[in-house]
Amino acid sequence: MNIEQLLSDATSAIGENYFQLPIDGREDPIYRERVYCYELYHQLRLIWPANEEYELSGEIDKSGHPLIRGNDLDNVKPDLLVHVPGDMDGNHTIIEVKPITAAINGIAKDLSTLTAFRRHANYQKGIYLFYGYGNLNRIIEQIQELQFRDREDKIDINLIEVWVHERVGEPAVRVNLQGA
Repeated sequence: MNIEQLLSDATSAIGENYFQLPIDGREDPIYRERVYCYELYHQLRLIWPANEEYELSGEIDKSGHPLIRGNDLDNVKPDLLVHVPGDMDGNHTIIEVKPITAAINGIAKDLSTLTAFRRHANYQKGIYLFYGYGNLNRIIEQIQELQFRDREDKIDINLIEVWVHERVGEPAVRVNLQGA
């Protein structure tokens, strides 16, 4: 499973109106996370390899899951999961998505979710995908600051890959958090 290549190819196919949504009565389009996520899901499904053992799922509600309780996993709905449904040993990748303009509280929640799924739900990979053009250094600094201030050990950026999709027609790329 080469989720990195699939993610790169799928993000490069996301069109302008899914990247930023035009709004009637407003001059500038706006970022809408759900619109982007649904199109990312669609683009991934279009190129998903035939006979792949892993499946792509969107926003699976984990509340009430008999094996996932506590450990910050209750009542979470990851944006995308790559897994073998019904098999906890088949958990591959969790993906959370945010626009580059995301508030720090939302980023903290997603970092905690990604860390928890890596630590307690057997996921091999956690990807945090930011989309949009903006101050990437601000996002990287916020991520580093959130881990630094995390006194409850809920965030481990060493378990998370950060990706950024800056422009329509270009692929998302992985960002090096330590080099910022």
